[in-house]
Amino acid sequence: MRYSRSMEDEQETVQESMKKLREEIAKYAAAYYERDAPLVSDAVYDSLVQELKALDDAYPAYADLNFVIYRVGGAPLPAFSKVTHRTRMLSLNDAFSYEEVRAWETRISKLLGATPFHYFCELKLDGLAVSLVYEKGVLVRGATRGDGLVGEDVTHNIKTIASIPLVLSKPLQLEVRGEVVMSKTTLAALNKKYTREGKALLANTRNAAAGSLRQLDPRITRERGLDFFAWDGLTDEPIALHSDMHALLRELGFMVAPHEAIARTTEDVEQVLSSVEHIRDTFSYGTDGVVIQVNELALHERLGVVGKAPRYALAYKYAAEQATTHITAITVNVGRTGVLTPLAHFTPTLVAGSKVSKATLHNLDQIKRLGVKIGDTVVIQKAGDVIPEVVEVLKNLRTGKEISFSMPKRCPVCKTLVVQKEGVSGTASVAYYCPNADCPAKKTRNIIHFVSTIGIYEIGPKIVKRLQDEGLISDAADIFALTEADLSGLERFGEKSAQNIISAINAVRHPELATFITSLGIQNVGSETARDLALHFGTFEKFWAASAVDFDAIPNIGPGVTKSLVDFRRDEANQHFVEKLFENGVTPKRVGKKKEGVFSGKTFVLTGTLPTLSRDEAKQLIQNAGGKVSGSVSKKTDYVLAGGDPGSKYDDAEKLGIQIIDEKAFLNMVK
Repeated sequence: MRYSRSMEDEQETVQESMKKLREEIAKYAAAYYERDAPLVSDAVYDSLVQELKALDDAYPAYADLNFVIYRVGGAPLPAFSKVTHRTRMLSLNDAFSYEEVRAWETRISKLLGATPFHYFCELKLDGLAVSLVYEKGVLVRGATRGDGLVGEDVTHNIKTIASIPLVLSKPLQLEVRGEVVMSKTTLAALNKKYTREGKALLANTRNAAAGSLRQLDPRITRERGLDFFAWDGLTDEPIALHSDMHALLRELGFMVAPHEAIARTTEDVEQVLSSVEHIRDTFSYGTDGVVIQVNELALHERLGVVGKAPRYALAYKYAAEQATTHITAITVNVGRTGVLTPLAHFTPTLVAGSKVSKATLHNLDQIKRLGVKIGDTVVIQKAGDVIPEVVEVLKNLRTGKEISFSMPKRCPVCKTLVVQKEGVSGTASVAYYCPNADCPAKKTRNIIHFVSTIGIYEIGPKIVKRLQDEGLISDAADIFALTEADLSGLERFGEKSAQNIISAINAVRHPELATFITSLGIQNVGSETARDLALHFGTFEKFWAASAVDFDAIPNIGPGVTKSLVDFRRDEANQHFVEKLFENGVTPKRVGKKKEGVFSGKTFVLTGTLPTLSRDEAKQLIQNAGGKVSGSVSKKTDYVLAGGDPGSKYDDAEKLGIQIIDEKAFLNMVK
C-alpha cells in the first residue's frame, strides 16, 4: 500500500511538472513569436522545450501533441491580413552535438538504403523567416512564416528592404524563402540614436528584425536598415540540387549567406561546423548554428516530413551559454582565504559545449537575492572554462517540495565556528569564512593557487593532495625542496613522471616578479595589481619593505588593497612562508626600467569580440606599448576598445565621453 501511494505521488508530481512546463513555454512562445518581446534567452527556451519533450517521451500518456512546441512559428497578428502559403513553411529539428548529427544520418540512411547522397551546409541566420512571391519576375507579395500554413502580409514593409529585388532578371514564377535580418552595426547605431532621443532600445538583432518588419508604418521599417538573405526557392524550373538553387538565387540578385559547403560525409559536416564555430563571432549578422540538409532535392520527397519538421534537414545549434536544470543539493566549499562558497549540484547538464554538474551560488546574499531553494528549476550560465553560475530561478515551476538553504555554523572541513567577514570599513560583508589558519581546505587551495599561478602545470589538484597525504609538503614552499627520489618511490609515480615534475619545478625557480606576487594569494591582489606593484618597486625586497604610504602613492591602489598588503606582510606565517621560498631557491626576477611606448600613461578597457585578436593578445599589445588594461570604465579610462556585441562598458564609455575605438584603429595606433 505504501508503495502504491508512492507511485501515485510520483505520477502526480510528473503531471504537475509537465503542466507547469507547458504553461511557462506557452507564455515564452507567445512573447517570442507573436509580440517579438522574448522573456528569456533562446538557450533557456530550448532547454525547457528539451525537458518537456523528454518527459513526453517518458510519459506518453500525459503528452499533449497539439502543444505549441509541436507546431511551427506563432499565430498571425490581427493588424496584418492573412496569407496562406503555397506549401507549408516548415521548422527544423535541432541538434546540439555531433552525436545527434550522426544519429540523424543513421536514420535517413536506413530510409534511403544504397542511394548515394551528399549534404549541403549553410548558416542558420538569426532573423525572421519570410516568403517572397514573384509573378513573371515581379514581386507581388511578401509574408511572414506565421504558423507555417498562414502568415502575415507584410508586402509594403518588404519593399523597403534594399537587398530584396523588386524585379528579377528573368520573368520567373518563383517563391523565395529566406531570412530578414539586421546587422550588428545597424543595431548598435540605432540604439545609439535611440539613447540620444530617449527611446526604448532594441534588445538584439533577431528581435529588432522581427519587430521592424511588423511595423504598421513602412517608413519605420525603412529606417531600421534591414537586409534579406535567401535560403530556398520554389519554382517550376528543373533544379536537381539545393546548391543549384542557391546558385540561381545569387544569379537573380539575392544575397545568400556565405560559408556554405557541400559535404560527402558527416565527418566533413563536422569539419564545417567546427570551422564556422571559430569565426562566427566575427560575422556581421547573428547566427546560432548551421542548417544541414540532403543536397539532392529528389530525395526530399522520399524522406518526407514528420510532424512539424522535414527528415531531410537538421539545424545544428552551437553550444548555448545558458541552460535550465534542477538543483538536487547545495554544499559549501572552503576557499584559500577561508571564504565559504555555496555550490549547487544538479544532474549533468550540457552548457557551453560541456556537461557540468555544479554551479557556484557565490554567497548567501546571492542565494537570498535569487531566492534559490534545493529542488528549484534554475537557469545556469557558463562562459569559457569558468565554473557556471546560477543566474535565475524559474519560480513558476515550483511544486512546493523545495527546501530552503542556510549557511553552516561550523566549517565543513575543520569544524571551526564560522564567522561573518568584515569589510574594509568595518561593516559586515556578505562573506562567511573559516578563521582557522590551519584548516586543511585553506592550505590545499593555497598550494593549488600557487602552483597554477607560478606555472607548475604538471602538479594538479590531485597530485597536491597526494603530496600532502604522503607528508611530503605542508605548503607550496616545500615543493621546491622535492627530489626525484621523493616522487619516484610513490605508488603510481614512475621515474619519468618524477623527472618531468622536478624539471617543471626547476623551470619556475626564477619567476617574473608580478607572477610571484600574484602567486602569494594576497587578498584583493590580482594579476593587474601585482603588475603595478612589480613595475613600481622593481624588486621583491623593495616591495616587501614598503610602507602603507608607499602603497597608497601608487595609482589604482586603493585603501582596501593597501590594507591587504600590510596585513599579509605583518602575518608571521606569511613571513615564514616567503623566507622558506627563498631558502628553497626561489628568486623572483628584477623588473627592468619601464619602457616608454605609444600607450604610456594610457588606460584601456576591452569589450565585445574583436575580429582577429583575442582578449589576451590585445591586452599584451597594450602592455608591451606601455599601457594598462582595466576591467571597468571610469573617468580615468582613455580608450575603450570595442568589438562585436559589446556589453555595458560600451554604454558607460558613451555616457562618460570616453573615446571608443575598433580593432582597426587600435592596430594603427600600435603601429
